[in-house]
Amino acid sequence: MNIMTPVKPPMPARAKSLSVEGLSKSYCNINVLSDLNLRVEPGEVISIVGPSGAGKTTLLRCLSGLMPPTSGGVKVGDEQVREPVAEIGLVFQDYRGSMLPWMRAVENVAFPLQGKGVPKAERLARAHACLADVGLPGVGERYPWQMSGGMQQRVAIARAIAYDAHILLMDEPFGSLDAQTRFDLEDLVLSLRKQLAISIVVVTHDIDEAVYLADRVIVLSGHPATVIDNVDIELGANRDQITTKADPRFAQYRSRILEQIRRPPAA
Repeated sequence: MNIMTPVKPPMPARAKSLSVEGLSKSYCNINVLSDLNLRVEPGEVISIVGPSGAGKTTLLRCLSGLMPPTSGGVKVGDEQVREPVAEIGLVFQDYRGSMLPWMRAVENVAFPLQGKGVPKAERLARAHACLADVGLPGVGERYPWQMSGGMQQRVAIARAIAYDAHILLMDEPFGSLDAQTRFDLEDLVLSLRKQLAISIVVVTHDIDEAVYLADRVIVLSGHPATVIDNVDIELGANRDQITTKADPRFAQYRSRILEQIRRPPAA
């Protein structure tokens, strides 16, 4: 297969906000999410943290349109999200399960575009361009089993941005990777935000990761999950793993968030 000249995917003419209004979700009369309200502005990075089992993944599935809320709603701009929409891309923690093992990397990235009716030549060109964006130029011909876990997760991210999504939802995307690979991919996320002007919502259990990535950290309570803190992270736009994490403000943010998460529920 010939490697085609990379062509940058067209960016949306006008990025839109993602808003959550009075969102609640229940299973079998058990309240998981209760009256959540939040807003993600175009180009903003938001981290969502909370106790284990608080419903963070459930919230992300409601944001993506994969799961309907019991009440309240999610909007992209002025449009209600009732099913998966082109503006929103989703990256899961289990990169192995999200890739098709019989397809090469470029084919995995290009595959969702087929359903949009994008011609094959354009699909492949866009896929190669997005692989280059995530630091994988020239590896489009490899199969998943020929790539490390970090490379496979980069392919998953490339697939999300190839779909022209300008809002990227990430569910514990680096949780199963080693520390160094995790740091590299955190920096990749920040570079993609700057390069592509996309909005990113990251669900994570790692408080350091939440602070490092975000413009704001949303802290959820336990059952039912509600927003108990909204922490503005004022560490500047240009961050790196050493100096940013050595900043005294970084430790202050981490302590504030951890205290909220570990606080016993009100009687």
